[in-house]
Amino acid sequence: MKSYDLESNDVIAKVIPKNPVRLMDQFRYYIRAKNYALKTEKTYCYWVLTFIRFHEMKHPKGMDADEIDLFLSHLAVDCHVGINTQKTALNALVFFFTKFLQKEIRKLAFRYSKVPRRIPTVFSHNEATNIINVLKGDKQLAIQLMYGSGLRVMEVCKLRVMDIDFENNYIIVRTSKGNKWRKCLLPENIIVQLQDRIDRTKKMHQQDLKNGYGSVQLPNSLNKKYPSAPTQFKWQYLFPSKKLSGNTTTGEIQRFHMHESQLQRSVAQAIIQCDINKKASCHTFRHSFATRLLENGTDIRNIQELMGHSDLSTTEIYTHVVGVKDRSIVSPIDLQDTYDSLKKALI
Repeated sequence: MKSYDLESNDVIAKVIPKNPVRLMDQFRYYIRAKNYALKTEKTYCYWVLTFIRFHEMKHPKGMDADEIDLFLSHLAVDCHVGINTQKTALNALVFFFTKFLQKEIRKLAFRYSKVPRRIPTVFSHNEATNIINVLKGDKQLAIQLMYGSGLRVMEVCKLRVMDIDFENNYIIVRTSKGNKWRKCLLPENIIVQLQDRIDRTKKMHQQDLKNGYGSVQLPNSLNKKYPSAPTQFKWQYLFPSKKLSGNTTTGEIQRFHMHESQLQRSVAQAIIQCDINKKASCHTFRHSFATRLLENGTDIRNIQELMGHSDLSTTEIYTHVVGVKDRSIVSPIDLQDTYDSLKKALI
């Protein structure tokens, strides 16, 4: 049985011709014209290619809702994928047929995946701080931002110098999921470390400029609108890569952001070192951030805004994570101790 798991490698823009002829090149060109994220491009292309291969390389123009139903049902029945994975595949195919091919699709009737939605794993505050104390340098600071501000791993890696607003005490996330912007908390306890990180980034950038480099990739082709912006310090990544590398689209030598896999590996090792036996990762710090706020009585609407959730139901899942002791619920077996204590007090 074939599994359908996307790789977590960094997304590099595939070079496509100006007048693409191949179907997938045309699809990629269409996605980029819509200014979708490269991660979205990779995901959509993955599912469209998987769909075509499932139907033995039949051209999509000759396929319709029946083929889509068959493929999505195959994912649920034969591959046992989760509901979110099936929804991602559905979104990719609907976008491909209705937007790119301009083909109307009748109402679908596939088998929905029935894998239950899991309650997210969270760290206790002691577990989170123990892991953070094991980490060093930029990795420690990045994870402190995830736990203290509720950022996703790619949001941390893609932070730019100008995204940290010390005067107004907030962080701006410009590359959020769904291409949305939001403001996040700026933890006071790491302001000094952030300022030091910015100073070191500035020194690195100044050295790059002396060496004839110093350019950084900008979103949505802003470099065409503001030609001098790529070399401006404010646009530099807060956590820059240690090495310069070539932009596969333009060929220009630039300094990109720290790769997310560096954080993921370091956290995985720290979890083992701290002897924490949970299915956890970098993203667990984001779940833990929301849970701490809920435990401290923060309104769920405020948590929704800080997390960047479009739907409140996504945020409400954290109500199932908050410990039962925090809800003043006592196990029946523990009630006997309370009863015995009261009995002794009355004698």
